[in-house]
Amino acid sequence: MPTDPDAHAPRREFDAGLLSPVSAGSDAVLADAEVLGALVATEVALVRAWAEIGVAPRAQAAELSSALGWSGTGDVCAGFDAWLPQLAAEAPGGGNPVIPLVPKLRDRTSPELRHWVHRGATSQDVLDSALMLIAHRAGRETLQRLRQTETALARLASTEQDRVAVARTLTQHAVPTTFGLRVAGWLRGVRRAADRLSGALSELPVQIAGAGGTMAGYVAVARAELGSDERAVRAAGKLPAAFAAELGLATPDGPWHTVRWPITELGDALVQCVDALGVLTADVATLSRTEIGEVAESRGGGSSAMPQKRNPAHSVLIRSAAIRAPHLGATLHAAAALAVDERPDGAWHAEWQTLRELLRVTLGASAHAAELAAGLAVDTDAIARNLGMTNGLIVAERLSIVLGAIIGAERVRDIVSRVRDGAGLADALHAEPGLVDALAARGGPTIAQLADPAQYTGLAHGLVDHALAPGAAQEGGARPAADAPAPTEEPG
Repeated sequence: MPTDPDAHAPRREFDAGLLSPVSAGSDAVLADAEVLGALVATEVALVRAWAEIGVAPRAQAAELSSALGWSGTGDVCAGFDAWLPQLAAEAPGGGNPVIPLVPKLRDRTSPELRHWVHRGATSQDVLDSALMLIAHRAGRETLQRLRQTETALARLASTEQDRVAVARTLTQHAVPTTFGLRVAGWLRGVRRAADRLSGALSELPVQIAGAGGTMAGYVAVARAELGSDERAVRAAGKLPAAFAAELGLATPDGPWHTVRWPITELGDALVQCVDALGVLTADVATLSRTEIGEVAESRGGGSSAMPQKRNPAHSVLIRSAAIRAPHLGATLHAAAALAVDERPDGAWHAEWQTLRELLRVTLGASAHAAELAAGLAVDTDAIARNLGMTNGLIVAERLSIVLGAIIGAERVRDIVSRVRDGAGLADALHAEPGLVDALAARGGPTIAQLADPAQYTGLAHGLVDHALAPGAAQEGGARPAADAPAPTEEPG
C-alpha cells in the first residue's frame, strides 16, 4: 500500500454539517461522541441491571458506574471522545464498534470489576440498545420542536380564522377558503405526526437476547453467580425489564435481532413528521413567491448575487429534508426485509447510519419549522388582491349550483364568459333579465351575497374551531358536528 503522508496527522472531523444546512446546529445529540457515550452507558446499564436483580454485587455496580461516567437514566456517558479514531479504525475488523470498545472499557476498570463488563451480552444487544437510547434522546428534541410548531400554527390559525383567501387546486384558483383553514390543515398534519412520533418513542425497546436470541449467555452468568438453575432462569427473566429501566427505554416483548419493527416503526414516524413539515413549507415557498406574496418568513435568506431577494430559507431547507427522508425510511424497510437467520449479515449494518441520518434531518427540519411557524408573516393586502384577481369568478362553482336551477347552465356560462371578458361579476348578474326577482322569490341570496367570496366558505370557520378545540389531537380526524357555525347556506 502507498504510504499516506498524513498518516500521523490529527484526524479531521469527517462531517461538521457543511453540506447539511438543514441539520447544522441542531444535531449535536447525534454526533459520534454521543453514540459512543450511549454504547458506554448501555454497557454500564447492563451491569446495573445485573445488580438490580441480585446477581452482581451492588457495590461493584456502583463502582463501575462511577469509573465509566454513568450520569443517570436516559443519559449517555461522557469523556470517551479520544477513543473515537481508534474505535473507528478497528470496527471493520469485527464489523461493529462494540467489539473493540469492550476491552478498552475493561482496561478502564479495576481487575475486580472488569469481568462484569459486557457479561452475557452480544454486540448487537449493546449496539441496538445504544441506538435506541440515541434515537430516544434525538426524538424527544424533535418532538419538542414539533410541539412548538403546533403552538405557533394554532395561534396563527386562530388569528386568521375568517380571512377569506384563494383555494388553489392543480395550481389554479378554485373556490374561496380561509387562510385560517389552510393553517389549520398544516396544524393537523404536524400534530398527528408528532403524536405518532411520541407513540413510537414510548415503545423503543432495549435489545437483550444474547448471541443467538435465546438469552443463554445471560442464564449462564446468573447460574455462575447464584449456583441454581431455577434461580438463574428466574433472574434472567427479570433482566430485560431491569436493563430497560436503567436506560429509560421499553422492555422488549422478545428478541428483535431480526424482527426490526422498532427501527421501521420509528423510521415511519420520522418520515411522517418530515412529510407534514414538507407540506407546510411547500405551501409557504409557493405563497411567498414574489408574484403571490401572501406570506413571508421572518428571517428571509439572502443571495450572493441578487441583494433584492428574500429567500424562504427555512422552507428550502425543510424541503430538502422532505426529499431525502422517504428514501432513508425505505432503506430501513429494505434492511428489515433482508434480516436473516438469528443475526443479519449486512442488513443490520445498513441501518445504523441510515437511522441516524433520518433522525438528523428530522431533528433539523423540526428546528427550522418551529422558527418558521413562530415568525411567519401574513400579507393581508396580497391575500385580498389575489382573491380578486379573477374578477369575481372565484365563486363560479356557487354560480353553477345556485343559478343553474334558475336560469340554466347555458346562461350561467354566458355570465362567466362576460366576466372573463372584463365585466364585474355583480354587474353581470344584475344585467341578467329577471335574476334579481327570481332570487328574491326564492328567499335569496341577494346578488351582493352571491358575488361575495366570504359568503362561500362552507364550514371553514367550524373546521378551524374543531382543529383548535381541546383534545383535537386525540379525535382521530373526526368531522365537526353538523351544527358547527357556518356562513349563509344556499337556498334549497
